[in-house]
Amino acid sequence: QLQFVESGGGLVQPGGSLRLSCTASGFTLDYSAVGWFRQAPGKEREGVSCISPNDDSTTYYTDSVKGRFTISRDDSKNTVYLQMHSLKPEDTAVYYCTVVPITTGQGMCTLDDPVESWGQGTLVTVSS
Repeated sequence: QLQFVESGGGLVQPGGSLRLSCTASGFTLDYSAVGWFRQAPGKEREGVSCISPNDDSTTYYTDSVKGRFTISRDDSKNTVYLQMHSLKPEDTAVYYCTVVPITTGQGMCTLDDPVESWGQGTLVTVSS
């Protein structure tokens, strides 16, 4: 059973930074693409970023976070990170991670059709 524990959220002022962690338990992430998602109050969950497995570790970012967020992975710790800079109030949400598919051919991760196994998430609040 896929289980994830997200951590690192908190209250931060606009322009601030946070680093989120996503640690898997019960299985190894080595061969899995992992995505970060977020759900703001009153809104549907949306994909934020994903990272493919293997040495390439190609990444994808939704337009609203490009240039501000960086996803990375440490397979030795079975953990994926999301470094967030220049945070905006609209980044306020509960952030989740899960395994995501890899496109055939190019081997790119995709935020479409994630594995529906969600942890508790970690709350990020950007406010002055």
